[in-house]
Amino acid sequence: MALIKRTELPQLLQGLGKGGSEQIYLFFGERYLCREAADSLQKSLLAGPMGGTVNSINGDTEDCGRTLGQLMNFSLLPGVQIFRVTDSRLFHSKDVASVIWSRIVQAHDEKKEAVCRRQLNSFRALAGLSGDDRLAEMAADQWQALFGFARPSGNLVWADEILASSPGQKKMESSGDIASRYVDAFTRGVPPDNILILTAEAVDKRKQLFTFIKKEGVVVDCSVDTGASAAAQKGQKDVLREMVLKSLAGFDKKMAPRALELLFERVGFHPVAVVMETEKLALAVGDRELITVEDLDAMVGRTREDALFELTDAFGKQQVARTLTLLHRLLDQGIHGLAILATMRNYLRKLLIFRSLQLQSEPSWQSGMNAGQFQKVYLPALKEREGEEWSDMLKGHPYALFMSFSKAQEFSCSVLKNYLSQLLQAEYRLKGAPLPPELVLEELFLTMLKGKQQGG
Repeated sequence: MALIKRTELPQLLQGLGKGGSEQIYLFFGERYLCREAADSLQKSLLAGPMGGTVNSINGDTEDCGRTLGQLMNFSLLPGVQIFRVTDSRLFHSKDVASVIWSRIVQAHDEKKEAVCRRQLNSFRALAGLSGDDRLAEMAADQWQALFGFARPSGNLVWADEILASSPGQKKMESSGDIASRYVDAFTRGVPPDNILILTAEAVDKRKQLFTFIKKEGVVVDCSVDTGASAAAQKGQKDVLREMVLKSLAGFDKKMAPRALELLFERVGFHPVAVVMETEKLALAVGDRELITVEDLDAMVGRTREDALFELTDAFGKQQVARTLTLLHRLLDQGIHGLAILATMRNYLRKLLIFRSLQLQSEPSWQSGMNAGQFQKVYLPALKEREGEEWSDMLKGHPYALFMSFSKAQEFSCSVLKNYLSQLLQAEYRLKGAPLPPELVLEELFLTMLKGKQQGG
């Protein structure tokens, strides 16, 4: 067969009944899209006159050798026998390790522990590690040899703690060895009614098994560009729009165009979340056919804390367009301009204090300090020296404090003081000047960001 795009799958499914089906399928890319596409294939395969049985297998805890053994057995049950492996590890290698680690860090930062645990298990498995191996104790050269990229800075105890809550995991056969056995098995031939469906988020396309499936089976590309380019953004919106319209069709509902755009903005590119929010909206409107912006505001509003955090994050990264977009989103959600100023004041005051502490001779702040040095040396010395004066400011997770200190070093004290002065002027104008709040706040942010970009 060949490698096809997810959008080409319906055409392939139409021909399943005419010329039989392949015996091995791979879906790779965005996890939810892989699941949806594999569901469509599974439904078509079971639609035959004899039906069939589905054996669902979790790739995180799978014994790949056992799955292969089951595939080679003839079944006494009628119809097709589908072996469906979710999050397969057969296509992992050092070449995708850095991609998996990026997903681990993102899930950890977003406090998505289940996702983080799943990705950590995959990360550990691609190197053949057991449950007794500790990432935090791994030396830099060992990490480089096992995963093919430099060991991340900082204390990785959090990763081991999450892995410790996973089911016990023995040292596994390497994915390369077991994948070769799969190629040999399908080359010799498996029982004709046995079908293997694999899904994976990250794959090494140079793997022998990948090229074999592309030639002898079907590979379905469910990946979506998650970049910030115009083309990537359009691709993401097209996928989300498809998900929303499909979900609404099941409820016989429609959504106002503006409400659809706001849904994309508030949820972001998270297909599963978009589907869940769409279903929630469809149920909430009752007998009404059209879902409006008012319905969206009532059911899918961002929390004030999350939205304000996004604003300070965009400002700190000097992202002018994103800062203004988030500013207007906050105002549209009814958050008062003075509340926005209060958040910015707290944010800038914290940066100013941290920057002032960095300028002290003891303890010495070093540009380029990593998270491990910060947590083990700098932070304890700082807490001991400062005593109770800044104790509240120095509480919280050490890594979060490290990120704040790292951001603070990008600013001078004079710039931060100037920002606070401009904030005070904007507050006076909001309270007394007959100007729309959005104009006052737009001018404030543009002035501050322009000044920083010009080296102010």
